[in-house]
Formats: sequence, structure tokens, C-alpha cells
Amino acid sequence: MSPAVQTHGLACRFEFGRRLFGPPRALLHALHPTDLAVAPGETLGIVGESGCGKSTLARMLVGLQPPSEGFIEIEGAALNRADPAEFGRRIQYVFQDPVSSLNPRKTIREILEAPLRYLHGMGRAARRARIDEIFGAVRLRPEFLTRYPHEFSGGQAQRIGIARALAASARILVLDEPVSALDVSVQAQVLNLLADLKAEWGLTYLFISHDLAVVEAVSDRIAVLYFGSVVEQGPAERVFAAPRHPYTRLLADSAPQVGRKLGGGAAGELPDPLDPPPGCAFAGRCPLATERCRAERPLLRPVEGDQFAACHHPL
Repeated sequence: MSPAVQTHGLACRFEFGRRLFGPPRALLHALHPTDLAVAPGETLGIVGESGCGKSTLARMLVGLQPPSEGFIEIEGAALNRADPAEFGRRIQYVFQDPVSSLNPRKTIREILEAPLRYLHGMGRAARRARIDEIFGAVRLRPEFLTRYPHEFSGGQAQRIGIARALAASARILVLDEPVSALDVSVQAQVLNLLADLKAEWGLTYLFISHDLAVVEAVSDRIAVLYFGSVVEQGPAERVFAAPRHPYTRLLADSAPQVGRKLGGGAAGELPDPLDPPPGCAFAGRCPLATERCRAERPLLRPVEGDQFAACHHPL
């Protein structure tokens, strides 16, 4: 069976100091060449510090950001970026801020009708039936369809955002911090809803978050990003219980836990993205770093079973 999503050497660079003639003065490497594969029905959790490339990866997956190199296969087919509608029919994005992601000038019915009309060409009766089905699936009342986004709480708005993604009939959802803006009790409701929808509709999730407890609870596998590269990947229960990369250990120790003091973190600062180091980007903060680490960039390789780490001296 083909992966639901697969990236091949996917990378993103941003140019700084453009000139009229000649190359730009500097390049910022937001995402280094990355290979990922997500099986149908799987949830891949993507974690890392702010600025590690999580949202850049998400935007490339749904066609909002063109890659600098590499390509994406969705359900076994490489998508043509000249046809954005094809992306919309196969993969959809659920945004971090639920209220601002909805058009304030349109009613909820008009928002949900847009993908049905422009991606699938449905008539009025078919659109009405589909919207009623989706709204019931996300557990919202039909009278909400005539209201505007500002009339809803954050949890209700996020359910509407999920409904909009489902309206396109895509089987793959990229969830970019979908519960970080919500209260804890509402987070649990939305996470339970996502789990039910996944089981009922046969969905595949790429779940991006900085909340390690949430990611571990909802994910089948974890990919850890640092400075634009995947530094560890493996089953969720093993990546945080027995991390093999020092950066993953740092993340796990930094997560709040009742009855345990927070880890002190690693010394040093993040490398300059406009002048990346030649070796391991984490070497300046790693207690295990050697001269080899500072000179040679480690590649992602298996260290135990299906657990991978990009480290010369895995834990």
C-alpha cells in the first residue's frame, strides 16, 4: 500500500538581500532536505522548538509554500503545483488560530460551501446535504450555519475549521497546533473529536504541536525537528520514553510534569540560520558533542528497530 503522504528531499530556502543581477546576499535554510512517509490511517506527530521548520513543512505539504527542492507524493501521486485544486481535494489544513482562519464577512454556511462549490462543483441540494452531514459529524447545531465567525468561542470555531477541511473530502489533514489556543477542557473535547473522526472517516493526520504530552497521546509515530532537520523519528511510545537523540531528551526533560522539577535545558544558543554550522546543528548545545560532530553533519539512520536518529553518538 502506498503511503498517504511521502516527501522526497523536500527543502525550503528563503532569499535575503536580493540583487538586480547575481545571486542573493544570503539564504535562510528553513527546512533541509527531508524524507517523510505517513501510512494511511496513521497520525504522525511533528514536534520541535519554535523556528525549527514545523509550520514551513506544513505549508509546503498543502501547497501554500512552494518547495525550493524535492517533491511531495499524496496517495502515491506527485501533485502538480499548477493545479491547487488537486491539493485541496487530497489534503487540507487546520489552522492554529481558529477564529482568524475564518472569513469574518461570510456566514458559516457560505464558508463551508466554498470547497464544495469550487473543488467539487456540487449543486445547491447536494451542498446542503453534505454540510448537514459534516456539521453533525463535528457536533455543532444546524442553527449555527447562519451565524458569523465572531459569534463563536475558540472551541466552536475550531470545530468549524475542521468541518471546512472535511468539506473538501480530503482524507489527509495537516493539523498545525490545532488546540494550543484553546482552554484545557476544550482541548480534550477537540482531541476526542479528532480521534472519532479519524476512526469514522478513515483519516490520516500530520499533527504539529509544541505540547509533547498532547503529541504523545494522539500520535502513532513522532518526527522531531531541530533547525530545519529531522533529528529523530520512531514510535511515539519509544521516542519519549527512550529518546536516542540528545535534543529529544532535552525536549522530554523540559515538558512540565507534576512532582518533577523542570530540566535546566541545554547551554548555548541556536545557530545563526543565515550561517549554519558545517556539522551537527545541535553540537553547540550538546554535552556529548565531539570534533566529529562539529565537522560532519550526521544523517538520519536506524539505531534500534524502527527508531531513527541523526546523531554520531546516540543515547
